[in-house]
Amino acid sequence: MYLVYKPDGSDEEQRWEYNPRKIMSAEREALEKRTGRDFSDFTKAVANGNSGCRRALLHMYLKRDHPGVRYEDVDFAWDELTLVQTRAELQFIREQAAEHASPDQREAMLAGLDKAIAEADDEPEGSGKAELPIVG
Repeated sequence: MYLVYKPDGSDEEQRWEYNPRKIMSAEREALEKRTGRDFSDFTKAVANGNSGCRRALLHMYLKRDHPGVRYEDVDFAWDELTLVQTRAELQFIREQAAEHASPDQREAMLAGLDKAIAEADDEPEGSGKAELPIVG
């Protein structure tokens, strides 16, 4: 999964590979402190679209590239920041949906996932098995 930031007026997007299992302890602790959530809840909130958690995550990535950036300076419109799933992640979700979705929703769900899979980015080199971006 990628966190993609493209501010209005910018021709270039910034993209970071988002794998919660690879975030170092100091950064995890800073995210927990900033959001008031334990890391497991934080990862679920990011996946579910919690704006405060996504802002904290963006701040973490921006700070890696620009150490002087302050949290207070991180502000974005909703459509400027997205989480983009890789092809392998979408295929994993499709397998789960094929197995668990209710029969009346399965066909439409699988068609939507097939379209998303066809348009998705590939997994970064050496990423290993696809997993959901939630730490439990």
